[in-house]
Amino acid sequence: MNPIEITLQALDAAERAIPSGQPVYMLNLLRYRAQARYEDGFDAAPCSGREAFHERYRPAFRRLAAGKPIAPMFSGPILASLVGSPSERWDEAALNEYGDFATFRSIVDTETYRREVAPHRHAALEEFRLFALAKAM
Repeated sequence: MNPIEITLQALDAAERAIPSGQPVYMLNLLRYRAQARYEDGFDAAPCSGREAFHERYRPAFRRLAAGKPIAPMFSGPILASLVGSPSERWDEAALNEYGDFATFRSIVDTETYRREVAPHRHAALEEFRLFALAKAM
């Protein structure tokens, strides 16, 4: 299995842990591949991982999520690591607010996402972390 895949088991566990009907914030930690690596049979011109993510994955995700309660909160480069393993390196972080976890799941748990959107994320990213957060302030 692809170590950056969002699995059905992870979605089910998150759905059990996250109270329904409340906003959820999804924190993404991203490390790009130098060159995007698409699986055999996926037709895409060569590009960098960063280009695959920003120019292919994000627009495809936005098209699929159109009309849903989603708000980008932050996206930017990680400048320095103050605490953590020296071998752990991230290029960017992104934080997005969803109306609730069901909204997030309604996007990523579809055949369209798996077929048309996720391949760009898989090709773009060498390493990926995704955390679901609640606002506590």
